Amino acid sequence: MTRQARSQSTANRGSNPTTSQRNNSVNSPRASRRARRSAVAATGVIAALTFGTLIAVPAAANADPAATIRADQMLAPYYTQLDLTGDKQVTKDDLKVVSDHLGDTSASPDWASVAVADTDSDGVITVKDLAAVSGRMIYDDGPFTLIEASTIDMQAAMNAGVLTSVQLTQDYLDRIAADDKTTQAGGARPLNSIITVSTDALQAAAAADAERAAHGMTSMLLGIPIAVKDNYDTKDMPTTGGCACWEDNQTSTDATMVSDLRDAGAIILAKAGLDEFAYGFVSEYSAFQGVDPVTGVQNTALIASPYDTTKTAGGSSGGTGAAISANFAGLGFGTDTGGSIRVPSSYNQLVGIRPTVGLTSRDGIIPLALSQDTGGPLARSVTDAAVALDAVTGVDSADPATAAQAGKVPDSYTTYLDPTALKGARIGYVPSMIGTNATTVRLWNQTMATLEAQGATIVALTPPADFSKVLGESSGSTNEFKHNLNDYISAHLAPNVADRSVGSIVDSGNFVTSRTNVYTQRDAVTEDQYQAWAGPTGSHTLQLAAGQKLVTQMMDDDNLDTIVYPTGNPYNTLGSNLRLSPNTGMPAVTVPMGQSIAADGGSVGAGVNLEFLGRDYAEGTLIGLTYSFEQASHARTTPALYPALG
Repeated sequence: MTRQARSQSTANRGSNPTTSQRNNSVNSPRASRRARRSAVAATGVIAALTFGTLIAVPAAANADPAATIRADQMLAPYYTQLDLTGDKQVTKDDLKVVSDHLGDTSASPDWASVAVADTDSDGVITVKDLAAVSGRMIYDDGPFTLIEASTIDMQAAMNAGVLTSVQLTQDYLDRIAADDKTTQAGGARPLNSIITVSTDALQAAAAADAERAAHGMTSMLLGIPIAVKDNYDTKDMPTTGGCACWEDNQTSTDATMVSDLRDAGAIILAKAGLDEFAYGFVSEYSAFQGVDPVTGVQNTALIASPYDTTKTAGGSSGGTGAAISANFAGLGFGTDTGGSIRVPSSYNQLVGIRPTVGLTSRDGIIPLALSQDTGGPLARSVTDAAVALDAVTGVDSADPATAAQAGKVPDSYTTYLDPTALKGARIGYVPSMIGTNATTVRLWNQTMATLEAQGATIVALTPPADFSKVLGESSGSTNEFKHNLNDYISAHLAPNVADRSVGSIVDSGNFVTSRTNVYTQRDAVTEDQYQAWAGPTGSHTLQLAAGQKLVTQMMDDDNLDTIVYPTGNPYNTLGSNLRLSPNTGMPAVTVPMGQSIAADGGSVGAGVNLEFLGRDYAEGTLIGLTYSFEQASHARTTPALYPALG
């Protein structure tokens, strides 16, 4: 079976949980959730093959029966116990059986014929079961293709012995070393997407390989290299926030989300660049850039889009966006206060999830404005984003906002990966949020036709008068930054870091000095001003609650599953669209809907994303809808400037 065929059979299908299964999925303590996620594949120890090594055998359906029998005699039970077709081995025919039964439950008429594939024993056949069955295949698959590889591709290759996590990690490290700081032929400037690479990544990858050898695929993230924005604390790499002032901030602990990823077996490969302290959308940082020897002014780096290196990658999670799009890591994580996951996702043709505030813990992440801060994944596909999100949910006593998620989080968001999810969906939009940009309008019209062709009903909304207040509310980044940063400094900043206040950072000169006025303005905010803004009865606090209530009511009034709008224009924002999610706290998933063409004018090939907004903790619904749209459109392209290494 070829890698291409397997990728299509796994990535292009999904599962459709019943209403009762969705409603009965509840969140439980972190430890037990991790245990359930570890049951993705059967947990039996991988037995050694007869000759003590992994032997590749053909998996083609038309193989010589005699040869098949001889091959079967060489296979240990681990590689035969999920056989569904009676030939005593797992082949593409078995994967087709599982694919055809995605969404079936223990109550389905044909359950007996597929029950063995329910590897996590949850009573439903899901994409996780499909990946687990693929992990029992032994075949000659040829070289693994890194570019655009999905988590399922990586897991299947590692399970089959075609690839190890050490090899995968080294391949990504090689790409970063070769391409991140180099101006490509036909490019204008380097990507500058990565601030630090881990010196422990290969050791962690070796541990993941040992885990797989002993117990099989214990997690969908086992051995998968991940890049995290450099405002997530990591105990093996400094956490700079993009600022030269904090190059020595080597924390002794991981951010909660990073700890979750490590617990799932992921490899924390690198710290991605960002707009310094997540201030804006340009993605300019000073960390490890040195000082100009003539002027004495702090040097900075600008992160570029891999599609057009004359353009920014967006921000503030621009480094994560550029790195994942250029295939420098398997998955990425960023943070979003006013658009910082969704802007780089749109500029770099990625799927980005801004979770409900409270779904993921912010503990150990350098804050910008905790009233709106939330961390989430950036990925090359909806499937990968769902897999990534699974690993980082959970109630965390260190972040009180996470308490609200109890009972509202499914065991796995991958159960929502249903290619037919758009059928019967009611999708609303506000006409004034479409804008007039030629590319955006053209793609919007095409997209609406696609959604309707998939069975969705599109509803034009007339928003209430106070809707303008929702979009018009300012970000908390000015009034909250100093207060929240001081809390981070007190709880997390390494004791040897000298600059321990906004004022000290300004005095040091070790920052993006063109932002001096911004730093000074934020340093001038008093505690009284902060409380009047973000305190329990602060104006911002009250407006966010009012916004959440108003937009939820809009959805209820028209029985909507989601409200959609363009995330932005090509390499630009679009009005106040980005404010809708942070000013309500409601989740949003952004997904590519296409690129600009010459007839539009502007930068040819520039991406534009469609954003889906949902009710609090309705990430599963949004993942289903965006997956269905993704499978109908396949809009993402690969940056031509960053092909496979020669």
